Amino acid sequence: MKIQEDKPYDDINITPMLDLAYVLLVIFILMCTASVQGLKVNLPKASASKPLTAPKTKAITIKDDGAIVYDTRPVTLAELEQFLAAQKAQTPEFPVVVKGAGLTQYQGVMDVLDVLGRLNITQVGLATSKPAAQ
Repeated sequence: MKIQEDKPYDDINITPMLDLAYVLLVIFILMCTASVQGLKVNLPKASASKPLTAPKTKAITIKDDGAIVYDTRPVTLAELEQFLAAQKAQTPEFPVVVKGAGLTQYQGVMDVLDVLGRLNITQVGLATSKPAAQ
């Protein structure tokens, strides 16, 4: 007896697909119930003497006319160095963001970066904006 290989299949065997679905369902149920359970533990208490706080980022802005603003206070380059040195004495590692206006002279930004380098402030970011859609 010869089997015809050209004959299309009349039915689809879905048993393996159902077996896989049942196995996945069982795995899902086991994983969900395992994640809900846990051991009750008495956790140690921390002292409430000094709460941990994230360091506050300092912003230095150089305006179009070359004026320097530290956070919201207009300062000279010497005053900026004094304020940053005082901040570094309190918090050795604090982030600084330098913002330069679009028409700012490059020398103003370099002067501020020189001050940051002299004080060994290493967490420095330069703020930019997204380009306008064309």
